[in-house]
Amino acid sequence: MKSERYQWRGEDDPSRVDTAYVRFRDQGMQAHGSSVTRGYTMSWTLDVGDGWLTDHLRVRSLGKGWSRSLDLRRSRDGDWRATGTHTGSVDLPDPGMDDDLDLSGAVDCDLGLCPVTNAMPIRRLDLHRRDRVETSLTMAMVDVPSLKVSRSEQTYSSRETDGRRTVTYANRDGSFTSDLSVDHNGMVVDYPGLAWRFYTDA
Repeated sequence: MKSERYQWRGEDDPSRVDTAYVRFRDQGMQAHGSSVTRGYTMSWTLDVGDGWLTDHLRVRSLGKGWSRSLDLRRSRDGDWRATGTHTGSVDLPDPGMDDDLDLSGAVDCDLGLCPVTNAMPIRRLDLHRRDRVETSLTMAMVDVPSLKVSRSEQTYSSRETDGRRTVTYANRDGSFTSDLSVDHNGMVVDYPGLAWRFYTDA
C-alpha cells in the first residue's frame, strides 16, 4: 500500500510548512514527515499499532547552533519511556520526560503543531464517520521545538455540519478549544489558528 502525502501551512506562523507521508492500515498507521519554519526544522517518524494506539515516536529538531532529539515509546502494558538528547545552546526545556511524570491512561502521543497526531483518537473513536459526545483522553504531549514531554488532558467530540465532519478538540481545563474539519481518513483539513491543508494525493 502506498503512502499518502499531505501538506499544511501554518496559520499561526505562515513560514511553517508541514509535510507528512501516511500509510494507513485497518487499525493503525505508519507515518513520517517534516516541519520547516524560519526558526527551526523538524523531522519525525510515527508507528501506530492495532487499536490506533501509539507505539513509537521519533523526533529531531534543529535550529541555528542547536539540535535535539526524542525517542518516545509506549509498551502494550501502557508504560511510556523516553530518551532525549541535545547539543548546542538554546533557551528551551530539556527534551524527554521528567522522572516523576505520570502518563497513566495515555494511549496517544500529541506532537505539537503536527496535525497528523490528531488522527489517532479520531480514528479510534470513529469521529470522522459519526457523531459522538465529548470523550476525555490523556495525551503524552510533545512540545515543539523543545521536545519536552508532558501530560495533557483533552477532550474530543464530533458532529456533522453542512455536510462536513467537524471534530471539536479542547484542553480539559478550558484553556483551548478548536473545531477541526477532517476528511474521510480522519486527517485534518483545517485546524483554525494552527494550520490549513493545501495539498493531498489521498
